[in-house]
Amino acid sequence: MPGSDISEIMGGVEQLMDISIATKDYIIREPGVTYDTHTLIDLNQIDFDALQAQLNTKHKHIEFEKLRGAVERKLKRMVQLNKSRTNYYERFQRLIDAYNADSENVDLYLHQLMAFTHNLNQEDQRHISEQLSEEELAVFDLLTRPNTALSEQEKAEVKKVARSLLEKLKREKLVLDWRNKQQARANVKVTIEEMLDMLPPSYTLEIYSQLCTDVFQHMYESYFGQGKSVYAWRVESHVRSV
Repeated sequence: MPGSDISEIMGGVEQLMDISIATKDYIIREPGVTYDTHTLIDLNQIDFDALQAQLNTKHKHIEFEKLRGAVERKLKRMVQLNKSRTNYYERFQRLIDAYNADSENVDLYLHQLMAFTHNLNQEDQRHISEQLSEEELAVFDLLTRPNTALSEQEKAEVKKVARSLLEKLKREKLVLDWRNKQQARANVKVTIEEMLDMLPPSYTLEIYSQLCTDVFQHMYESYFGQGKSVYAWRVESHVRSV
């Protein structure tokens, strides 16, 4: 996808020197298109070459703050969808802390932030290369995190477990208000235990027990019953912003 024109941003950048700039979105505008101020930003559409070409000494701190705000907003959402991404948030916070302690060296930190954003965009699209949906990837990451030395065959088996588990839970167990009903919660726990019992033999009993707890916690935090979840919210938000 070709990069979006950023000339409108750069032309109006002088007007953004107020204290609230750190929370403003880095909006990449297409000619002739009106954007709602609350529309989520697709960082994948940022033309980093065009941005770099137009930066100068006067603008670098402003562009750092604008990009930081956009990255932080996207990163929070990505971590909400997949808790295994917390290491990205930790790396981001270390970068921001270093910049705050040495903001005069803005060139270094702006390039680091742009490189981090590239990596974040790749992570945001990883479910495609793994041939999983975003929600399947979250379960897959939970299941592979404690057992990273898996063969390709074992990874394929884990993906099958992740898909089957989600399908069964969403079809049969994640009913209306399931989190508030003791029997419904018990049914979800039993289903998780039964499905995770199909993981490869390299998973020890200790790892299996911990994963049962972790996957249930993930379901509790992310799925609200009758098709409502943090993933459904993402789809609806995207449709509204198109």
